[in-house]
Amino acid sequence: MEYIEYIERESGKVKKEVVPGEGMLKWLYGSFFGKASLHVLVKRKVVSAVGGRFMNSRLSKGQIKRFVKKNGIDLSIYHESDSKSYKHFNDFFYRKIQDKQRPIGDAIVSPADGKILAFSSLKDVESFFVKGSEFSINSFLGNKKLAEKYVDGAMAIIRLAPADYHRYHFPAEGIASKSKKIKGKYFSVSPLALKKSLEIFCQNQRAYSILKTKEYGDILISEVGATMVGSIIQTYKKDAFVEKGSEKGYFAFGGSTVVLFFEKEKVAFDEDIVENTRHGYETSIKMGENIAQKL
Repeated sequence: MEYIEYIERESGKVKKEVVPGEGMLKWLYGSFFGKASLHVLVKRKVVSAVGGRFMNSRLSKGQIKRFVKKNGIDLSIYHESDSKSYKHFNDFFYRKIQDKQRPIGDAIVSPADGKILAFSSLKDVESFFVKGSEFSINSFLGNKKLAEKYVDGAMAIIRLAPADYHRYHFPAEGIASKSKKIKGKYFSVSPLALKKSLEIFCQNQRAYSILKTKEYGDILISEVGATMVGSIIQTYKKDAFVEKGSEKGYFAFGGSTVVLFFEKEKVAFDEDIVENTRHGYETSIKMGENIAQKL
């Protein structure tokens, strides 16, 4: 069994995370025949759509209790603490957490629970991933003019594992623009897959919006879908003022990612997160925890 090692922020200790389906992921993203199968079937919308329909049906309700036990999820911190209270698996998957469980920090905060990588400049991104794996913000956004605004800026990647709380929130207060959807495929965003090709971020279904802030400039917030994630749901009101930590939306079943882009010389990430990233480790994070300060 292969593990992903990450840094637990509270203790500073190295921890291990089991990768769901890691054997299949290795085959799909690391072998010739696996890659061929991936492009023919797995990335297609139909696979995620069929899976999504099952997760939205009452037939999936029986999966909840097993999932909770397997992943050691503490349901007492959520609004519905009884696994039997959820209508289907997706109803459980994007469950709402109690506000008191996620206090909001006094700087830029994490928009989601998960594991974070932080890069002070987009120029530093490629050094983290395998040689030859390129990341282009222009390809990611599909908007050359907008990409120029962030090309020398900072970026944070917050990866949500299937067992994580799957609602995402605003990292600062400000005016939030309408969310723009970018059509794409449904590749896995597991680190095992990303290590093989960072371009996955530029190929998957995704959405982005701009949060105009007084302190930190214009923050670009992007949600990236993945295998078995048929929906990225926005719940906020566009072109309106939003509070830091207020809900922006949620993901349906699967692994998924939130990516933040900052303009050049606007923010400085917390040193522990930067240092862990520099050494090749993600850092565990909770929604509402501080991740960056104003420069």
